Amino acid sequence: MKVERQIVDFWRYLNKNPVSARLIAIAWILVIGGIAFIGNLGGTGLVDETEPLFAEAARQMKETGDWVTPYFNGAPRFDKPPLIYWLMAIAYQMIGVNEWAARLPSALSAIALMGMGFYTLKRFGAATLDGYPDSNQCWLSAFIGSALIALHPLTIIWARTGVSDMLLTGCIGLALMAFFCGYAEGEVDQGKSLQIHNLVFKTSQIWYFTFYLLIALAILTKGPVGIVLPGLTIGSFVLYVGNWRAVLREMHLLQGLFIILLVALPWHILVTLANGKAFIDSFFGYHNVERFTEVVNRHWAPWYFYFVVVLLGFVPWSLYLPAAIARLRFWKRSIWRHQPRTTHLGLFTFFWFVCIFGFFTIAATKLPSYVLPLMPAAGILVALLWAEQMGRSSSPSWMMKLGNVLNGVFFLILGGVLVYTPQLVKGDQAMPDLAPLLQESGLPILGGAIAIATAMAIGLLALRRQGQWVWLVNLLGMLTLIIFVLLPAASIVDSQRQLPLRQLAQVIVQERQPGEELVMIGTTKPSIVFYTRQPVTFKLRARSAAIYLQKRTISQPGISTVLILTTPKKLEVLDLQPAQYQNLGKSGPYQLIRVSEQVLSRLPQE
Repeated sequence: MKVERQIVDFWRYLNKNPVSARLIAIAWILVIGGIAFIGNLGGTGLVDETEPLFAEAARQMKETGDWVTPYFNGAPRFDKPPLIYWLMAIAYQMIGVNEWAARLPSALSAIALMGMGFYTLKRFGAATLDGYPDSNQCWLSAFIGSALIALHPLTIIWARTGVSDMLLTGCIGLALMAFFCGYAEGEVDQGKSLQIHNLVFKTSQIWYFTFYLLIALAILTKGPVGIVLPGLTIGSFVLYVGNWRAVLREMHLLQGLFIILLVALPWHILVTLANGKAFIDSFFGYHNVERFTEVVNRHWAPWYFYFVVVLLGFVPWSLYLPAAIARLRFWKRSIWRHQPRTTHLGLFTFFWFVCIFGFFTIAATKLPSYVLPLMPAAGILVALLWAEQMGRSSSPSWMMKLGNVLNGVFFLILGGVLVYTPQLVKGDQAMPDLAPLLQESGLPILGGAIAIATAMAIGLLALRRQGQWVWLVNLLGMLTLIIFVLLPAASIVDSQRQLPLRQLAQVIVQERQPGEELVMIGTTKPSIVFYTRQPVTFKLRARSAAIYLQKRTISQPGISTVLILTTPKKLEVLDLQPAQYQNLGKSGPYQLIRVSEQVLSRLPQE
């Protein structure tokens, strides 16, 4: 009871001191976001295969001054629209061309989601049926929800990766929360308005216009999916609630369409004029339509794939998702249709979650990152559940009790997996020294101890019938694992997986002669392009590389040597003997050599 009184006193203090409340909220977001997303952000190298593609395209955009057509390795890259490249290039201008700058847009997107999630939950996170919010429960929802949006594996991974997925998630998440603020405030704050020069806007209108701007940015991040996913969510929601006519009138769709076209259309026109049919076929045909209707790049998965992704990607909070969804009683449509809009946040995030989940489940091409935009909705759903549990005097439901049991079991299993990690990674030919390095660091034992201690704390709370505090134990356990285990382990993995390529890239920069071509044989590692700042010819098969190199000696007789980056096994396939090349360096599984034109002309092709 003493703890509960202290919590109530804290909420009362926040309500009476708005300046202090804002500072505490900002500190909460920055501390958790800083640990989850910013800490050691640039301490590891770009991870092949995808991240260097974005980082290098942004670098080439900065170097060439062509802000319309993205390029990688000398060829146009139409995979994604330019917003992520623009933001990376701006970061390069500000803090230099490095990993930190390449990942900063993703990290800031995740922190922005935390901030907007906090604001939305503080306003509408615990509204009563008469439309008036329970202030104490709103504070709980805001603090818990902003943490849950951040602290789960899928968001932590992609917020620390320099690709477009987290930026898209940020744009869509912010847009949908802006829509809901406009939707709810259209009913609550009808008398409020803002005057800009001679124009007067209702608060709800400002939120709707913000929504349209963010939709345009989502389109500039990843194409049509930036409007399709929010459109499905909002359309399904207002049809279910039955107020779609009123909402469409409030949203000023024509004005919103104008905002979207004004922001998103110019680049599409310019890039089409610059590249013509090649852009249209690649961007719209291959990277949008075909990814939905056909399996692209062998990214096939069974229909239940995203059930597994959400379970593991949102763990441990995913263990409470069934209870969070069940508490909504979404099947009782007649009740929801007669409740004030301010009570609809849980229902709205349910449609947000289900529409994105269903869309990508139907899609033929499947990747774990595709469902990243539904993770903020999952965080809000579970936060509403936990805030309600904290405010209840009765015992938790059987679903919550089951969730707590599974939560404890999860951390026990995680502890065992972490302790056994060196055995799991033993035998990896690309990182042969990883297992002993992890064993020597003591990180597996430390991680296992933290996970098991978290499981024991969850069990103790459950036995003492204080299961409503399990969320706090989870939060502290996740933060501790990130600080003391995951970030140090990432540096060890980087030293084995990516550092060898960076070291050889430095040798290439120092040793490369004017006009000398660099050929990578046996694998495609785009990071070598980023770190050498020069084009690279990639050949997966040694025999095709031999044919290419022989033809090259004929077509370019003026260049006497070639740099080859490969593995010793591939050199054996090429039948190159040590006396036939100059060994410039070896790091990890890779070897860098210089080969003369005379040797290249005699390479076997059979």
